[in-house]
Formats: sequence, structure tokens, C-alpha cells
Amino acid sequence: MPKKIKQGVVVSNKMEKTIVVQVSEHKMHDKYKKRMISTKNFKARDDENVCQEGDIVTIVENRPISGSVKWVLDKVVEAKK
Repeated sequence: MPKKIKQGVVVSNKMEKTIVVQVSEHKMHDKYKKRMISTKNFKARDDENVCQEGDIVTIVENRPISGSVKWVLDKVVEAKK
């Protein structure tokens, strides 16, 4: 089974070797057919501590590293200016 890939914005980098990435998805409501934005936060492993708040990053699903960290940083798409 292929690994899931998500793209989002770094919300927090205050933990050591861990970042929090906020991923937004557009979904259509079943009954009312209105577009809704759903956001979810994922904790990802960042071994080199290269990410800053506001960076756009890509994360990849991985085996559980700790109780809440199940994603790994793949690459920084766009650094904050």
C-alpha cells in the first residue's frame, strides 16, 4: 500500500525534533452542496530542526515514532520569507 503524502503549513516547532503541520482540505457537504474547509493538525518528525513557523512542507506517513508522531518531514516546499 502506498504511503500517504500531505502538504501543509508549519504551525509550531517548539518541540525538539517535532513539528506540528496544519493540513487544510476542501470538502463538499453531502446535503447542502456547499464547499467546506476542514483543517487538521499532524505531528511530524523533523530530525534536523530546519522548519520554522509559516513554512509550507510535505509530510509522509511512517511507522509510529512515538505515541502521537506518525509522520515524517519529506521536504520544505516554500520557506517563510
